[in-house]
Amino acid sequence: MALFQSSVLKSHLALLNTSEVEKAYKKYIKYFLNPTIQDNIRSSKEEEYQGIFLTELFVNILDYTLKPKANFNLVAEYKNQNNSRKADGAILDKDIAVGVIELKGTKTKDLESIRRQAFDYKANQKGCIYVITSNFEKLRFYINDATEFEEFNLFELTQERFSLLYLCLQKDKIITNVPLKIKESSVVVEEQITKQFYKDYSLFKRELYRDLVKQNAKQLKTKASQYSEDVQTEEEKAEQLKLERNVKLTLFKKSQKLIDRYLFIFFAEDRGLLPPNSTQQILDKWKADIDFGDERPLYDLFKQYFNYLDTGRQGTSSRSEIYAYNGGLFKTDKTLDSLAIDNDLLFKHTSKLAAYDFESQVDVNILGHIFENSLNEIESVNAEIEGADFDKQKSKRKKDGVFYTPKYITKYIVENTIGKLCDEKKTELGFKEEEYFKGRKNRNKATIGKLVTILDTYRDWLLQLTICDPACGSGAFLNQALDFLIKEHGYIDELKAKIFGASIEFSDIENTILENNIYGVDLNEESVEIAKLSLWLRTAQPRRKLNDLSCNIKCGNSLIDSKAVAGDKAFNWDIEFPRIFKNGGFDIVVGNPPYVRAELLADYMKFFENNFKVYHSASDLFAYFYELGSKIINSKGIMGFISNTFDKTTAGNILRDYLTDKTRLIEYIDFTEVQIFEGATTYPVIIILDRNKEKRNTFKYIKIPKASQNKIIDIDTHEDIEVLQESLKPNSWSFLSAGKSKIIIKITKLNTIRESFGKCYYGVKTALNDAFIVNNDWKINEHLKKILEGKEIKKWNVSKSEQKLILFKSKWTNQVYPNNYNEDENLLNLKEDFPDIFKHLIPFSERAKKRYDKGDYWWELRNCAYYDLFEKPKIIFPNLQNSNKFCLDTEGIYVNAPAVFLPSESLTLLCILNSKIVWEFLKSICVVRSGGYIEVKPQYFEQIPIPEFKNEKEFDLKASEIITYVHDLQEVKRKFQFYISSNFQLEKLSKKLQNWHALNFTEFIKELNKAIKINNKLREKAAIIDLGEKEGELQKFTPFEVLPTLTKKDEFEWLDLFEENKQKAQDLQTQINQTEKEIDAMVYELYGLTEEEINIVEKA
Repeated sequence: MALFQSSVLKSHLALLNTSEVEKAYKKYIKYFLNPTIQDNIRSSKEEEYQGIFLTELFVNILDYTLKPKANFNLVAEYKNQNNSRKADGAILDKDIAVGVIELKGTKTKDLESIRRQAFDYKANQKGCIYVITSNFEKLRFYINDATEFEEFNLFELTQERFSLLYLCLQKDKIITNVPLKIKESSVVVEEQITKQFYKDYSLFKRELYRDLVKQNAKQLKTKASQYSEDVQTEEEKAEQLKLERNVKLTLFKKSQKLIDRYLFIFFAEDRGLLPPNSTQQILDKWKADIDFGDERPLYDLFKQYFNYLDTGRQGTSSRSEIYAYNGGLFKTDKTLDSLAIDNDLLFKHTSKLAAYDFESQVDVNILGHIFENSLNEIESVNAEIEGADFDKQKSKRKKDGVFYTPKYITKYIVENTIGKLCDEKKTELGFKEEEYFKGRKNRNKATIGKLVTILDTYRDWLLQLTICDPACGSGAFLNQALDFLIKEHGYIDELKAKIFGASIEFSDIENTILENNIYGVDLNEESVEIAKLSLWLRTAQPRRKLNDLSCNIKCGNSLIDSKAVAGDKAFNWDIEFPRIFKNGGFDIVVGNPPYVRAELLADYMKFFENNFKVYHSASDLFAYFYELGSKIINSKGIMGFISNTFDKTTAGNILRDYLTDKTRLIEYIDFTEVQIFEGATTYPVIIILDRNKEKRNTFKYIKIPKASQNKIIDIDTHEDIEVLQESLKPNSWSFLSAGKSKIIIKITKLNTIRESFGKCYYGVKTALNDAFIVNNDWKINEHLKKILEGKEIKKWNVSKSEQKLILFKSKWTNQVYPNNYNEDENLLNLKEDFPDIFKHLIPFSERAKKRYDKGDYWWELRNCAYYDLFEKPKIIFPNLQNSNKFCLDTEGIYVNAPAVFLPSESLTLLCILNSKIVWEFLKSICVVRSGGYIEVKPQYFEQIPIPEFKNEKEFDLKASEIITYVHDLQEVKRKFQFYISSNFQLEKLSKKLQNWHALNFTEFIKELNKAIKINNKLREKAAIIDLGEKEGELQKFTPFEVLPTLTKKDEFEWLDLFEENKQKAQDLQTQINQTEKEIDAMVYELYGLTEEEINIVEKA
């Protein structure tokens, strides 16, 4: 969406005090519209004018008070909270920088170039909401993120545009957060409109399709068999064949085409492309004709209007002109024209959808979301027609709500592929932006001619640029590419205007771009039509024909050119785009290739195996799109995809090898710790690459942290590292800085832990934990073993747990009861010998029987060759870790898979495993999961390089010390938690109360009172439920004690107890930290790290 939703913005603009705005506008005119002042600003240097700029705009016009005056709310040169860098200005509210200002001189014309710097300042100011960038002539205003902004040309604001500037930036508006409130309201309103419009749009689609089937299916089947082949064109013959094959599918496609036509009309009549209220006029005419006695189908009137949109209608004194927009959307369609549609249905839905305001309510961005979401419905109906089941959870799109590639993703990929090539071309041409802003005054003709030639050459190159999305869907990337190119041509026009002193625009640029630059392919015919419509709606202008996009946006299977495999969807790139491939391929390929698992690709796997170098039996479909993309770009082309990660998966080995060998990586943006697609758990990455095989290539790697979840992410503001491409190994991609990479290479020359200590093992696999893991006070014996889950295994120690494993090993029953092979009799034996266990297990019997992996009987666990190793000393660790979590067990505790153990009682090894250097190694090879966790599977753990042991007694001593400290800290925390729980009858403590030692006393009391109130409500609710379950005389309310929150006297009594225990906990934590530091130093020495290398690890 735009920064503000149109209808919301209008309502806020209407609330402005007009006299205040007019007064401010007069001040603005006097200063910023003064030609002499404008010339002086253009010739001023940044440093000499920025103070004056703040005064003239923000103080004199927008009512701020600049420091050092009393009660100031505007400061110049405002220092970051986290470093010594300074923003050029800041807007303050109660000493908090709510807005930062970054200024450059007028020679900096591309405000995009200073966006990153400005947002770096914002990131360093807690509580900052607004970002303002300016080159003294233009000003951009952002709220919270950089995806959308308002731009103002300060040298030519009309009063209408100035009113918006005033609404955004006037002091009182900023201090009371009016712009933020408008944006938040805009998001809410847009979501409401999107949901309601989609609901109405979707209902029209469904009811129209059903009506078409009901009224036309039989007739169409009959007509299809009666068509004469002699009078048919090839296109009509193909249409007839489709019709004969599947009438329902044909009608569904025609319903989609009809909906597309109506959407264009609704959009066009509100945007000045067609006479206003055209739909309503048609509906009114039909009703009037009915009243007059002229009864005919409503659809006939619409068909007449469709024809006018195809061929045009001249205007007269009594009727408006209808321009022939054509474009293929309104081309005569015999099948569509022959259909019958229920009058009432058509009237109801067209009147409801036409009532939306497509000028201020339903903009092209909302329609984009609607189109993307509607593809899910298309999948559903196609599945229904073909007699297949449609699982909306397994669909690549979510049925309810919008599921699409976020704009900040498409924008980033487009700017860093198309934008990168544009920047390279400008450099090649010797383009220097500042030369154009010197104007033409006092400059010779040769200089002017050279500058114009550079722009003309650049535009000619731009018009030849070819951009393709090979899985274009509803056209999100194509629309983003279109927007980028329109702006780039506008930029050329602006520069020419500076040279010639007048506005010069390249006419019909949108149509030219669509014709020359934008290409797409998709497997789904409806997707292709929706992509075309979305491009038409974004570029449609009054009295200008729509582009025929049939040669640019095509339907086909991008990956398969064999008709034997793909049928009529087989797609040969050389044949379909001959001009492109005559020149070597596309300049840019972008997209979000489909996520389809290998098990769903069985029909195509043989083809992939024979035709793709990246083939792997377990590869996701997107792997083949990477190879395709690298082949259809030309030798100087560039490709940018967002896909699931494959950096460490087994199935990704061949793809990783292919990309490192055949392409040059340019950027790798890692989103694996955040979820960016609504309603889908994915681990996305952006990869930008080209075909340059330059050796010793370095590329940019950015890790987006978990803290960015649920935010619009400004990728550029995150820290990047330069990674050597040659450091990437096919078995696993690890993205390390050059320094860290050298350390990993150095230590991997040592023996692995597998070579030095042997194999590690998964914990017990019950296949039904609910049945076989119990939490009670049963005593440990041969068949009841203490067991830990992964989450209970901590660094150096384990959490206190009462869980037990019910262990009847495979074949145990037949060994104990050798003369009895009858399950029922054995069950009776079990009941007699183990009554408590039997009573617990019997409710789970049916589920236990269905386990794939079990013993001879349902109460037995699967066969395991290493049960005896659980009883011996071992190092145990959880599968998922967000920091080292290795612990020594000497009590014979079992662990539950996917937790892992290594038979060893070496405390030296334990110290090494819990060290910083080993954690950095594990991060470099393990698969990353959401939330910043890594998956420490056995195959990764066993690669840990282990140095030769020295000073083992010293390691043993340090390990024993820290294990004792950790145990003591756990006891202090546990006892205090128990004291809180028992005193206030709290069944469960909040996370904050569990970490009470991290709170100050005020926070502790606040959290404790909160817990008491919540617990009282829960007990009251339980009592009411209990009352409802009683009958007759027993139906009496069971009273319960309402515990009061703490009084000031109570708080005073708690103060010493809290502070005393907190001090104990802090002292122990200090000892733990110091001992870990000493252990790390000892481990660094074992690995032979230099001071420089140690510094790299410590800062990681």
